[in-house]
Amino acid sequence: MSVLVRREAAEIREEWLGRALSTLPADRPAAEAAISELYHLIGLAPPRFHWVSSPVTALTTVPPGIRPRPSETVDRIAAWPLPSRLSSLMRQLCLALDAQVRRGRQAMDQLIRQKVHSPLALSTEGSLRMPLLAAHDSRHRFRSTWYDTQCVSWVAHYDALRRAAGVLFTPEQNRQLDLWAAVARSGGWWWPREGACVITERPVTMRTEVCGDDGEVRLHSADGPAVWYADGWDVHAWHGTRVPPWVITDPSVQRIEREVNVEVRRCAIEHIGWASYIDRAGLRLVASAPDPGNPGSELRLYDMRGETRVLLTVNGSVERDGQRRRYGLTVPGFLDDPIAAAGWTYGLSAEQYSLLLRRT
Repeated sequence: MSVLVRREAAEIREEWLGRALSTLPADRPAAEAAISELYHLIGLAPPRFHWVSSPVTALTTVPPGIRPRPSETVDRIAAWPLPSRLSSLMRQLCLALDAQVRRGRQAMDQLIRQKVHSPLALSTEGSLRMPLLAAHDSRHRFRSTWYDTQCVSWVAHYDALRRAAGVLFTPEQNRQLDLWAAVARSGGWWWPREGACVITERPVTMRTEVCGDDGEVRLHSADGPAVWYADGWDVHAWHGTRVPPWVITDPSVQRIEREVNVEVRRCAIEHIGWASYIDRAGLRLVASAPDPGNPGSELRLYDMRGETRVLLTVNGSVERDGQRRRYGLTVPGFLDDPIAAAGWTYGLSAEQYSLLLRRT
């Protein structure tokens, strides 16, 4: 039985991931109908709907005829009355559904969390929310439970419990869950106010990669935007890290040297390739030595600008393409021995690192 549940749970996870990654035009009638019903559940009339092309446009748009309250600024979404009320509605639903699950289905709940909820939550938190973060970061940073409410991971979790694990919910519980599911599968992010609701269309392009055995999906594109919207707004990403466009389009040594963000600099160097970057930048070789943690490979320690050095090494594990990736690790400038530098990255001494059979 558990084998069948696992298989169906995996199919449901992929179904919801496909919805989250969709670049098809939004189903506007379905989204508007579901949101109108959610408004009704908190005692409000259906709103007027204002569709926009991207999150950055949504965050700078005030729907016609709406005069926002002083508290309804972008940086205070948590204080908006409707997101708070709708999030509360969602939490009440989850508590009721959890009560149904506790009636002898705890093992199934744990399985569904492992196979459905956790991978989708990782993908959403790590990458799929990146355009939203980028839109906010043009003005300020944010954290709002309203965006957690809109993530597909919790909807997929309960959807899998009823479809794959056979958990029975009441008709009213199913109706509410179906409303949230309809919104999640029909369009993009949305911002509710009394009388009006702003909703984004889906992106035109979304380029991703699968990372690790847990099935986490992250944004990545080596030759253009990872996410692109119809109004021209886009987001560039390198293996799940948001980067300025130049990292993808022109990762030159000069730009890398001027960059103050360590993660952005690392991504740009990876795009060039560590060996190529070291050669172009003319970095001085301090020392080299056979890698005791990875027999047959060599550790090479180079001097960088400032009080930093870079250790060029070869991954101990084989990548998905069958190759062993060469990469660089920044280490303190006082290290002169490549083996000591390699040990430092693991929190080990040179002697301890030399005793490793094989690193990964």
